Amino acid sequence: MNKLIVALVSSLFAMSAFAAAPADAPASPATVKAEAKADKAAVKATAAEAKTDAKADASVAKATAKATDKKAKARSKAAKAKAKANAKAATAKAENKVGADAKADKAVVKADAKADKAVVKADAKVEKVKVEATADKMNAKTDTAAVKAEGKADVKASTAK
Repeated sequence: MNKLIVALVSSLFAMSAFAAAPADAPASPATVKAEAKADKAAVKATAAEAKTDAKADASVAKATAKATDKKAKARSKAAKAKAKANAKAATAKAENKVGADAKADKAVVKADAKADKAVVKADAKVEKVKVEATADKMNAKTDTAAVKAEGKADVKASTAK
């Protein structure tokens, strides 16, 4: 029985020696240099991507704030125009009351339409900025991926030398 256990244990050690992966050969100086260059380029590309993302987000925030301001001004201007028209109609003489009311209604509709157009224009501008920002972000992401892939290819090529 002891001989059997000794045989099994020794075969176990022998198999583990054969199954062990061969030690990696030390990397050549060209490979080390290529890896360092690839890492540096990847870090630089990632930083550029982050900067582009931040810049795009800032432009969207700025456009949104500007649009909100324009919408508020348009609505305020429309409210003033409505108030002025209604006040003018209210001070009209009795014989001119119907005409003054019609004129006031026309001014109110015109003011509302002008405000609505300003709101739509502001929203369209914000959407345009958002689309451009998204495109900039995607381009930066693609550039970063290309730089990383190029670095991997360079490292692979240097190991073949």
